[in-house]
Amino acid sequence: MLDELTSRANDAVKMALDAGADDCWVGANTQRNVRTEFRDGKLELVKDSTARSLAVALYVDGRYTSNRTTDLHPERLKHFITETVAITRAMEPDEHRRITPPALFKDLPADDLDLVDGKVVNMSTEERVALAAALDEAVRRHDGIQSSTTGVYDGSSALVAVSSNGFAASSEGTSVWTSANITMNDRGDRRVSGGDGAGGSHASTLRAHAELAASAVERTRVRMGAEKGPTVKTTMVVDARVAGSLIGRLLGSANARSISQGRSFWMPIVGKEAFSNRLTIIDDPLIVRGQSSRHFDNEGIAARRLPIITAGRVDNLYVDTYYGRKADMAPTTGSRSNLTIGTGELDQAALIGEAGSGIFVTGWLGGNADGTTGDFSLGVSGHLIEDGEIGKPVTEMNVTGNLKDLFAALSATGNDPYPYSSVRSPTLVFEDVDFS
Repeated sequence: MLDELTSRANDAVKMALDAGADDCWVGANTQRNVRTEFRDGKLELVKDSTARSLAVALYVDGRYTSNRTTDLHPERLKHFITETVAITRAMEPDEHRRITPPALFKDLPADDLDLVDGKVVNMSTEERVALAAALDEAVRRHDGIQSSTTGVYDGSSALVAVSSNGFAASSEGTSVWTSANITMNDRGDRRVSGGDGAGGSHASTLRAHAELAASAVERTRVRMGAEKGPTVKTTMVVDARVAGSLIGRLLGSANARSISQGRSFWMPIVGKEAFSNRLTIIDDPLIVRGQSSRHFDNEGIAARRLPIITAGRVDNLYVDTYYGRKADMAPTTGSRSNLTIGTGELDQAALIGEAGSGIFVTGWLGGNADGTTGDFSLGVSGHLIEDGEIGKPVTEMNVTGNLKDLFAALSATGNDPYPYSSVRSPTLVFEDVDFS
């Protein structure tokens, strides 16, 4: 597959230059995704889809366009590229649009990231059905299940990237996940839903059926009887499973694009100790079997370990070549890979015990965060913390504040980074948080 993609990508570069482009960047990729689901003891869905496409960025007379096609037939591809070169020539000039300088990709790492599992690539339909059926059976052994959906989700991908100025690299990966989603009857005619899942690039990351089923059922059962929570300023303990979402909101505008458009609170705090010294965030694209590991980003910038925040000090932001030029910032990388969050010494139970009272957040119910100011309002569900223990479930609550202030009030991190995410965050503890 890589040979065919390489051939098509190289052909596209030649076609673009022959059509009059000054430079071009081509990415040819293919992706397969398979879904296999059981619902209440019966096979409900088997879906196998494969897609391939070719993306070409064109630089013509100081102008730029980004184009994509799913038709890789040589003659039709040539026609497509010839047309898009002509269209690009008619665009408005943009002095900041230039192809990635070779200096940024000349030292691509060669680390073996181990992102391909042959067991996943060669998994048969019968094996997928058997996996989903076994998980379904494990779930339905538990009492009180009103409805359940279990599934196996796997896939593989390949990418070849080639440029007119010397870039040539490829990447491959696999993924496989299992999940169980549960509905149980609550008080009266109310129902409560929950679930769990696990996976990664290799089949060895999957959890045992009985273990995953028990976790999914328990995570649903503890939500029974949830009531509206109180209006209070108190300690917030965020479960490691959902802490990554909060980290994502914090970093949402930590990039050159937002800064150049005046939509980021990050620029004034670069180089400063802006957050709690408990907060360390490192972007690490070279983690073996990491869910977002890579040797290069979508511009071909060579992957490297990038500290974003170290003990509260802001070290780096996400800077691509285009918006870096517009914002007069040196490029780092334009997109996130794996994030590792600094851990502490205590487990979640000990952190809850130390909190004494507060709110234990286990889910987010929508909301928004303003990347310009950092102000946020998020819906939450979770539990009261009472006498150092997880208490009754609560829902229909909002937590409000400012992301800068919130992460300045980070008082502790757990020793339990969540492994099934590209954001490896532990349990997070924040002080004096407003709930309503």
